[in-house]
Amino acid sequence: MDTQSPPLVMYCSCPDLATAERIATCVVGERLAACVNIVPGLISIYRWQGAVQRDSELLLILKTASTLYPRLEARLRELHPYQVPEIIALPIQAGLPAYLDWIAASTAVDAPT
Repeated sequence: MDTQSPPLVMYCSCPDLATAERIATCVVGERLAACVNIVPGLISIYRWQGAVQRDSELLLILKTASTLYPRLEARLRELHPYQVPEIIALPIQAGLPAYLDWIAASTAVDAPT
């Protein structure tokens, strides 16, 4: 595991499959994320502008290096249709070492394409 840039798992909800696939393809293509899982079937209940809302959404689960968080957050904000998208990150405390190394290699700027 790259101790200089520990890995993160991030969550970002999306309104539809087309948006989720567009965002996922973009951030993986730009090496901002090593992998993005698209999880369908979410029901989100939340408060927005003084009212309780209910929406069907999809969840992006992104794996990245912690040093890339500011760039990835900015890119998600550019690509996302929501005014205030859900963008949260959690540190990965432990994981299969080979997988964590793969995250680091897949998000390295100088990695082969």
